[in-house]
Amino acid sequence: MAFSLIRKLDPPSRGILSRKAVVMLCSLLAPLILLHLLTDRCASPSLVRGSPRNKRLVSERRAAGHGVAEGAVTAVRAGPTVWQLPEESPAFPPPQDLVVSPRLAGKISPLGEGSKKLPQALIIGVKKGGTRALLEFLRVHPDIRAVGAEPHFFDRNYDYGLEWYRDLMPKTLEGQITMEKTPSYFVTREAPARISAMSRDTKLIVVVRDPVTRAISDYTQTLSKKPDIPSFESLTFKNRTTGLIDTSWSAIQIGIYAKHLDNWLQYFPMDQILFVSGERLISDPAGELGRVQDFLGLKRIITDKHFYFNQTKGFPCLKKAEGSSKPHCLGKTKGRTHPNIDPEVVQRLRDFYRPFNMKFYQMTGRFFGWDH
Repeated sequence: MAFSLIRKLDPPSRGILSRKAVVMLCSLLAPLILLHLLTDRCASPSLVRGSPRNKRLVSERRAAGHGVAEGAVTAVRAGPTVWQLPEESPAFPPPQDLVVSPRLAGKISPLGEGSKKLPQALIIGVKKGGTRALLEFLRVHPDIRAVGAEPHFFDRNYDYGLEWYRDLMPKTLEGQITMEKTPSYFVTREAPARISAMSRDTKLIVVVRDPVTRAISDYTQTLSKKPDIPSFESLTFKNRTTGLIDTSWSAIQIGIYAKHLDNWLQYFPMDQILFVSGERLISDPAGELGRVQDFLGLKRIITDKHFYFNQTKGFPCLKKAEGSSKPHCLGKTKGRTHPNIDPEVVQRLRDFYRPFNMKFYQMTGRFFGWDH
């Protein structure tokens, strides 16, 4: 009996204690491990399936001893699939001294709230028409956020994909419009179909200008970069004697607005395209900006009070630019002095463009007054 009582009071075996200790330890560590995994997952960048062109560009730059260019992506292999990680970007955009729209008051946070969205509106052309001026003027509006540089997505960088394109955009709040401008879109044959595939509701803005003046301005810009190019007159004609215009020269081709517009109307209705006069953007910037704000469905905040006319440059400037309290004019590359062109050549060009201009007036329902 005594022996039996002693056996009942014996402590549990070491094996039983070990198993209980392991179970208790696991129950304590499991929540910590799960928390760590969730934190690590949230902190990691999202994966985007990469295009062959991206992988090739990245590998070529690294092989040449260069770093990956800004906005490029890094390829990694996960099993049989190659993915790409977007380069890290700052968590929030730099603070800006912006006027806050009344309907956005109280929504803006110093923590950089908002998200990147594909653009709802695009300035698609034309080169040397006044697109830079229009973009800079529009960026004053508190309900517009726009990319400063030209992304050239729908003409040169389409292989990068829409996620790459979206990542270029600034963060916007609810009610704000995301925009970008690339003037070469208007003359790029594939651009209308590509933009329509992104969104059929995209609003398009085209800044047009007297095609003869635009061609001379285009030539002036090229001349500033390549002083040894042939004269404007020699580039204008296939044969000066016959007076046959060389429409293969891009400076001439861009100004055949009716031809390019035909391509866009295959994908977008006319009421989704706004045509801004480059001449009126100089003579009456507030008036043209009023039409643009109406087209975008925004309150007319940009008015005469935002502009002053710079006599030296010969065009309007902003009293206060986006994120600044100082006056702002476009850079020295804008408003270059045009070379003197033979008046006979100018007249030949006016005669060449006249039928195209008349068709363009009929298509748009607006008379621009380029036929002197």
